[in-house]
Amino acid sequence: MEQEQINVGILGYGIVGSGTYRILCGNAESIAQRAGGPVTVTRVADIDWEREREVMPPQALRSTEATDVINDPNVHIVVETIGGVAPAREYVLEAIRSGKGVVTSNKELMAKHGSEILDAAEEVPVDVEFEGSAGGGIPIIRSLKEGLEGNTIHEVVGILNGTTNYILTRMTEGSESFDDALSEAQKLGYAEADPWADVEGDDAAYKIAILAAIAFGKRINIADVPREGISKISPADIRHASEMGYVIKLLAIAKNAGGQIEVRVHPALVPKSHPLAAVSDVFNAVLVRGDAVGDVMLYGRGAGSLPTGSAVVGDIISIARNIRNGAMGRVVCTCQGHATMKPMGDVETRKYVRMAVRDQPGVMGKIATIFGEEKVSINSVIQKRSEGTVAEIVWETHLVAESAFQAALRRISDLDVVVATSSVIRVQE
Repeated sequence: MEQEQINVGILGYGIVGSGTYRILCGNAESIAQRAGGPVTVTRVADIDWEREREVMPPQALRSTEATDVINDPNVHIVVETIGGVAPAREYVLEAIRSGKGVVTSNKELMAKHGSEILDAAEEVPVDVEFEGSAGGGIPIIRSLKEGLEGNTIHEVVGILNGTTNYILTRMTEGSESFDDALSEAQKLGYAEADPWADVEGDDAAYKIAILAAIAFGKRINIADVPREGISKISPADIRHASEMGYVIKLLAIAKNAGGQIEVRVHPALVPKSHPLAAVSDVFNAVLVRGDAVGDVMLYGRGAGSLPTGSAVVGDIISIARNIRNGAMGRVVCTCQGHATMKPMGDVETRKYVRMAVRDQPGVMGKIATIFGEEKVSINSVIQKRSEGTVAEIVWETHLVAESAFQAALRRISDLDVVVATSSVIRVQE
């Protein structure tokens, strides 16, 4: 279907929506060249037009009703940048049912309802693109779906949350506590007033669930993705990790584990020689391991108005080309059924364990005996310091199944010589 002009409607004029508008307007000439003709924003809906933004659309384009965008017969592509599940899910489905292409940067929506949305789009058919949902400005989804699609993907591992990466960077480079680093991140606008979804791993879990589905061709139930945040990481852990040759990062990990899919989010000790170890501040990075290509890493800003807007505009251009070429519906879900998830208890990793114990003879022997009985092999043990009658011990294990390690830890915690298990962090190979 030939179109003189492709019209875009934006739902939500916040950080990402405004960035998308700025790019579409500011780069209109080059976008038209790449899309095969003009791509123009003709409708923008937001519930609050009183709030100041750096760039405001003309009054004639504004609305407070999402239906004004969705039901406009002249709008060809609907861009959803509201965030969250409700009402975004229903707006996206309405736009699809109206025969419009959809672009969304909504990670929670796609992680929880991506299958429903892509199935609905395939029925019409229309295109749904969501590059900005998993890596902000990093083109990881397009790389997996197009550039690397000839590979069998073995592993995707990344730093997918800029807020937590900034906090851990400040704790590492500035020797700050978690609370102080979080407060600084909030003052700079890197962390929300309620940072729970970031610091406890939900944000990264949504993103890795999306990437795992694309990489392995199986639908991922987000409820099956175990996650652990960084709020329990202490300056002592940061210091000990550095002395042992590691940095601590919040990693999102997805692996093809021989018929099962392993997906998890948690802090990890990363060797300083690992390419992800050097990713600092609010930057994100994703490392993909394929059978043909080997290791590929993409690095950049994982969030923000213009970086995420860049991903959204790339999706808009892709759909605009398809509309002009009469090829809507080309972008369909390639997942075949639901993933068989590897239970976390079967996952094998090395472990870092920091304990407070009674400073008396025989303590290490008692703990080591239990580790041995539970088939937990010790790589190293160091007594770090003593305060009065209490000593701090740091253990590092060899590869061990999560279930065996937790069984050992429960028995060890019951010993009268163990004051506390202060920290347990997995070690990334």
